[in-house]
Amino acid sequence: MRAKITYLVTAAVLVFYFVLVGSRGVLLIQNGTLLTVTFGVAVLILPLIGIWFLWKNTQFVQRANRLAAELDAEGGLPVDELVRTPSGRIDRDSADRVFARRKEEAEDSPDDWRCWFRLAVAYQDARDTPRARKAMQRAIALHAGRPVSI
Repeated sequence: MRAKITYLVTAAVLVFYFVLVGSRGVLLIQNGTLLTVTFGVAVLILPLIGIWFLWKNTQFVQRANRLAAELDAEGGLPVDELVRTPSGRIDRDSADRVFARRKEEAEDSPDDWRCWFRLAVAYQDARDTPRARKAMQRAIALHAGRPVSI
């Protein structure tokens, strides 16, 4: 729940920022000189890119959450078997062992979105966020029946 609140607050702040920047771009365009119109258009492009990025990330999170809910209903969510330090952080060696097992499962069943979902969780536990995101994108694509690029 805390993550959802943080995400919503961050998204709201970004939307406010996009509106603020966009209004400045409109003011620059209304000024009417070649230089200010050029800057105004450039300033308007930035919020558009930001809104697109925010939208794509929101879609990714929603799809990943749907997969998690489906996997939970099936009883297939990965069990937290990781060793933690006294401060609560995941022990790196423990995460690496679980990751090796999850990677082998995904290699044995490359078309099973469930294996890729669990691999994404293992990547995240091993603090490899870019690969976790790629594995989750693959799980989402497999679940949707879309072709998957290797």
